[in-house]
Amino acid sequence: MAKIASKTFLGYLRNRLQEFRQANAANVTITFAFATIPMIGFIGAAVDYSHGNAVKAQLQAAADSTALMLSKDAASLTSAQIQTKANDYFKALYTRSDSTGLTVGATYNSTNGSQVIVTANANVKTDFMGLMGISQLNVGVNSQVKWGNTRLRVALVLDTTGSMASDGKIDALKTATKGLLDQLKNAAAKDGDVLVSIIPFSKDVNVGSANYQATWIDWTEWDAANGSCNSPNGNGWGWWNNNNKSGCASNGGTWTPANHNTWNGCVVDRGDANAPSSYNTDQNVMGVDITKSYTKFTAEEYDNCSPKMMSLNYDWTAMKNLVTSFYPSGNTNQGIGLAHGWLSLVGGGPYPTPPAEQPGYTYQKIIILMSDGLNTQNRWYTSQTSIDNRQATTCANVKAAGITLYTIHVNTDGDPTSTLLKNCASGADKFFLLTSASQMVSTFQAIGTNLSNLRISQ
Repeated sequence: MAKIASKTFLGYLRNRLQEFRQANAANVTITFAFATIPMIGFIGAAVDYSHGNAVKAQLQAAADSTALMLSKDAASLTSAQIQTKANDYFKALYTRSDSTGLTVGATYNSTNGSQVIVTANANVKTDFMGLMGISQLNVGVNSQVKWGNTRLRVALVLDTTGSMASDGKIDALKTATKGLLDQLKNAAAKDGDVLVSIIPFSKDVNVGSANYQATWIDWTEWDAANGSCNSPNGNGWGWWNNNNKSGCASNGGTWTPANHNTWNGCVVDRGDANAPSSYNTDQNVMGVDITKSYTKFTAEEYDNCSPKMMSLNYDWTAMKNLVTSFYPSGNTNQGIGLAHGWLSLVGGGPYPTPPAEQPGYTYQKIIILMSDGLNTQNRWYTSQTSIDNRQATTCANVKAAGITLYTIHVNTDGDPTSTLLKNCASGADKFFLLTSASQMVSTFQAIGTNLSNLRISQ
């Protein structure tokens, strides 16, 4: 029974196929055959486009990398040199052999900021779309690396006090600072886009002994403490009290100040008894008036003077050399470092007036203040609270002047967290509490990344 049914079905099917083959009234066979062509083409197109996208992805990756590489020195290259380097970089990165007709283009311009544009095009042979008359796909990409029209002026205010000798802090500071300088250098499309000052501090700041003839220096205190006494008692009675002006006078001697060219370059906090109270409490940043001693920089022969500061500049080699010379010595006075960092950004006394701001650019002023401990001494106090109160006012005034302030407390000794430094920062994200010296390297790098506005825009 089953066999009969099977034979009947097979016979029926065979008859129907014969009828289909013989049918021609509507060109059924031809229509069906032609219909399969676009169906195969559409299915094949998905395969070919997938292949093309894979090629495009590697083209884009190579273009992005090439643009970043070119951005480091594009400003100093000719158009021909930029094109040659682009070809060399790109072809070293792009390794696919399934594309033909590769072309690479690269341009640089500095209109409304600086940018490098890299374009790349290649042809990809199709496997299926040829049935539809499309033998190859053209794949193109472009990558732009832009430097916005922001220019940076950065003051590095760095603690080089005696406590930096412990736990590897001074060496970590040198490594971290040099790394940050490299980042800032690479963020500049051309000289002057990024200017940096470096202010090492202890109790004093070293403004340079070569400035001993400058009118902005007040020598009153230095003259009274450095010199020689011509005493009628010779080296006899009272000689131990003859090493300053008042002691010499009390023994009937004549005091002769030392030559100012023997000064080691250190200055103390600005202000004096004749200064307005606000000036003595917040170290106002103001020009020097030679008729007002409190506006001047008071010289001191401080034995633990830090290395000489450096004003705003882009001599990256010289700045690294300064960092190499850092040594730990002296007590901590963050306030004087902060005040000099502020001065370096606006000019005054030992700090030249910065270059005029040019139209078409936005200027950002930054201070990075790093210290490994709590305040211990300034010109007037050894009370931490008194020193901190004075510095807190300076911090507020720095931020009110539109300067972004980063603060770093390197606390390897288990001291209380510096509330002063925390509150000084321009925001919670700009205060860093570190518990090991090695963290300085990654922290400085993170700040450098924030300051660098180099980015791929497309």
